[in-house]
Amino acid sequence: MTYFIIGLLIFLGTHSIRIVADDWRSLQVARFGLLPWKLLYGAISALGFGLIVWGFSTARPDSSILWNPPLWTRHAAALLTLPAFIFIVAAYIPRNRIRTSLGHPMVLGVMIWALAHLLANGRSIDLLLFGSFSAWAAVDYAMAVQRDRKANTRYPVSTLMNTLITVVIGLVGWWLFAGYLHVKLIGIQPFG
Repeated sequence: MTYFIIGLLIFLGTHSIRIVADDWRSLQVARFGLLPWKLLYGAISALGFGLIVWGFSTARPDSSILWNPPLWTRHAAALLTLPAFIFIVAAYIPRNRIRTSLGHPMVLGVMIWALAHLLANGRSIDLLLFGSFSAWAAVDYAMAVQRDRKANTRYPVSTLMNTLITVVIGLVGWWLFAGYLHVKLIGIQPFG
């Protein structure tokens, strides 16, 4: 459990720098350059993510059961992750309607993913993992919208083609993960 918590603190901590120290972040980017900053940020985030995955897998069997979710919650969670996948893809496809409308679809995708998994998992470690991610995403989204308003950010006009590409890639990614990869990587069949 210790490694899991350390991983959460490292991962969510690095992803919270813009929330708590945006000016400091800007100074470091100016000082070292964008690429070195991204490499350092990525390396620290990867370390945190690795600790989360390893710590979670070793601590979950011994964590206390807070509630026993009914089987239907797995199906509901699997369906709720569909928009999460589309939103996450929307963060990377330029000029799509989802990004133009939401501004920060990646963070909203993470929030939906976390809330869906809270619905379907009842152990204390699940509450800690998915609750932490959903709380972080809510705060991060609110701060990102506030930064956008302050900077008068305008997103490029979307195109129908880019929006369709976003939705199709999100659907295919979701179908592959929910239908095949989730059981291989996580050990749980969402629709099983």
